Amino acid sequence: MKPVPGNPYEETEVFIIDGRRTPQLKALGPPGPFHASDLAVGAARQLLLAMPFEPRELDEVIFGCVSSGPDEANIARVIALRLGCGDRVHAMTVQRNCASGMQALDSAAARIASGQADLVLAGGTEAMSHHPVMLDEAMVTWLAGWSKARGLGQHAKMLRKLKPAYLRPVVALLRGLTDPVVGLSMGQTAEQLAEDFGISREAMDRYALRSHQRLVAALEAGYLDEIVPLHDSDGKLHAQDDGLRPDSTLEKLARLKPVFDRPFGKVTAGNSAQVTDGAACLILASARAVERYDLPVLGRLRDCHWAGLEPGRMGLGPVHAMAPIMQRHGLDSSDIDYWEINEAFSAQILACLRAWQDEDFCREALDLPRAFQLIPEDRLNVDGGGISLGHPVGASGARIVLHLLKVLERENARLGMASLCIGGGQGGAMLIERSAS
Repeated sequence: MKPVPGNPYEETEVFIIDGRRTPQLKALGPPGPFHASDLAVGAARQLLLAMPFEPRELDEVIFGCVSSGPDEANIARVIALRLGCGDRVHAMTVQRNCASGMQALDSAAARIASGQADLVLAGGTEAMSHHPVMLDEAMVTWLAGWSKARGLGQHAKMLRKLKPAYLRPVVALLRGLTDPVVGLSMGQTAEQLAEDFGISREAMDRYALRSHQRLVAALEAGYLDEIVPLHDSDGKLHAQDDGLRPDSTLEKLARLKPVFDRPFGKVTAGNSAQVTDGAACLILASARAVERYDLPVLGRLRDCHWAGLEPGRMGLGPVHAMAPIMQRHGLDSSDIDYWEINEAFSAQILACLRAWQDEDFCREALDLPRAFQLIPEDRLNVDGGGISLGHPVGASGARIVLHLLKVLERENARLGMASLCIGGGQGGAMLIERSAS
């Protein structure tokens, strides 16, 4: 069996103090009311106000973001300065596609484990509605020629070269959701998994419906207390995730047409994660910082693993990332109290669950002697997920870790696993342990 690398957080404890997130706001066409830094600042400001230390006492700020835009270069530094951390608190932005927020947590934990930091604000943010609309390279080339032209004659010559096709916009969001190596969109990779594992359209829609139903129940029970309400510049209050469809039914979902493989595909807008704007952040601390500031501890980061796999089947990333953690700690599914696996697509989640129990897959793809036990339905994404509340790509990795800790706390449970698939053929996973009360 291939040896499993060691756990980087085994000897040095990394504590998670608390966290906050914004509502996740569905992208409706025009740019949304908040830029990515606005979202992060909104969540982090409320989190820091609850802390017994000043923002200037942080050692570092680390945020994940896939596309911050030209006005927010190194967005983590922009966030830190806007929060009043001062000039001396340095900051960096990390990018690992869908797991950028989880990468920020891992990077912060590594700084603490190495002794280079004691107190770090980490998280993720994404304003997908603000991802740019660009010009085609042919148009950019034409504009370069136009800028060099001199006199009416040269400009007239350039105008004759201008073609209507040059004016066709390039939507950066759609381009970014297509893998440049295998030439497949993320939705097409989900279609591939549905084919590989024999997942029906009905099963996919049924899972999507469950996601919405669970989010409705969580809201009614008041479980999403990590959300920080936001006011936009017009004074409008944004208090909760707005992509929820409480009136969703299997019949309504079944009427939706395939998006990525027309007309025969199974992946629709209804059984895919929503394109949203949102941010999530957490405070990570060393034992020394916990003692110094008498910090209440929500939990600790026990382990983290990153895995690579075939880009065309990137949705199986959670299986590849979670399995080594389970090996390292001698765990099986029954040892994990709750799971948060990001809902990129119903097909992707269902494929992961089937692969997790498939003897041949676990032996051939994961080099394991046997498959894992069933992940119980009532322990997975218990309050909904990306299908019902959205998937702002830079933020979701931080959001699922934060919410997992909240679930462990309210259920008086101990161990949780958070994981995501990652565009480009990767997976990330974190083992979280709740602090004893």
